[in-house]
Amino acid sequence: MSKTPLLDIVATPADLRKFDKKDLSQLADELRAEMVEAVSITGGHLGAGLGVVELTTALHYVFNTPEDKLIWDVGHQAYPHKILTGRRDRIRTLRQGGGLSGFTKQSESAYDPFGAAHSSTSISAGLGMAVARDFKGEDNKVICVIGDGAMSAGMAYEAMNNAGHLKNKLIVILNDNDMSIAPPVGAMSAYLSQLISGKTYLGLREIGK
Repeated sequence: MSKTPLLDIVATPADLRKFDKKDLSQLADELRAEMVEAVSITGGHLGAGLGVVELTTALHYVFNTPEDKLIWDVGHQAYPHKILTGRRDRIRTLRQGGGLSGFTKQSESAYDPFGAAHSSTSISAGLGMAVARDFKGEDNKVICVIGDGAMSAGMAYEAMNNAGHLKNKLIVILNDNDMSIAPPVGAMSAYLSQLISGKTYLGLREIGK
């Protein structure tokens, strides 16, 4: 009997979107197990992927990818994303010669709209896609997932400044999971840590539950 019965029937996110919401927790557990097993063979950035299993599942469930553009920053968060987007059969070739890239890669999949490794480029790339979309009169969503480490770079702030000025519709998700390759430092990191441990945030979190 398969250990991943739900994941086994997900060839693309369109299959995922057929599930009932109550099944998503089990699917996320199966996705995590698959990623851990694959990385135990190939090596790679395990922590970053583990930190976005539920988020990846939710994003592909809610948004109509690949028409909606999902950009990962940095790209090694994208291992669960690769498994859900038709690359599970090759996930054990990750970072091997001729195998899957350790990051997002446009030539690898239509679900990778932007190829980047390190780092902090997602918001500027997403803004460019949003501007192009609006010029063409289209209405797809653009979603950028940026980690707390990548968020500390100047390029991310410059992009947010431009996005706020241009006002094109763009979704930016801050994945503050403290899973940078090196410990995040600086005022922004300290502020985020203070924010998520504060009474206001914790109170809103309990209301949300």
